Amino acid sequence: MTAGENSEGRMGPADIRRILSLLPHRYPMLLVDRVESMVKDTSIHAVKAVTMNEPFFQGHFPGRPIMPGVLIVEALAQAGGVLAIESLGLAGSGKLVYFMGIDGVKFRKPVEPGHLLDLHVTILQTKRNICKFEGKAMLGDQLATECQFTAMIADPPSD
Repeated sequence: MTAGENSEGRMGPADIRRILSLLPHRYPMLLVDRVESMVKDTSIHAVKAVTMNEPFFQGHFPGRPIMPGVLIVEALAQAGGVLAIESLGLAGSGKLVYFMGIDGVKFRKPVEPGHLLDLHVTILQTKRNICKFEGKAMLGDQLATECQFTAMIADPPSD
């Protein structure tokens, strides 16, 4: 059991320091600000606080800032990466989580500055170093984006 984990594999909130220890992403590509809850091998609820300070809002779109859909999917994938690394006990190993495929993406509601984007990711299947996930990005009780995605856990490329 790791710090903050109970006997059922449930973990309470994790702050940005814990996320930084699990993911290699850094500003401006880190798109997970907090983990609200996680059940190892099952699911995670993470949060992205969307602010006007995001660099992509300068050009997407001037006068009507909307978070690009591909970045919402990336935020879901990063939450899935936190879940995979924690579930497989790979924290501190240097392993990376690589996208392999994205299926059934649907964009339902625009995400704008000031929104709290709730990232709900569930593991559908795990085989060795490959995980299949289902993700839903929510704005309160409204669905913003949904998709399924597959990722591989591997060593970083050699120099």
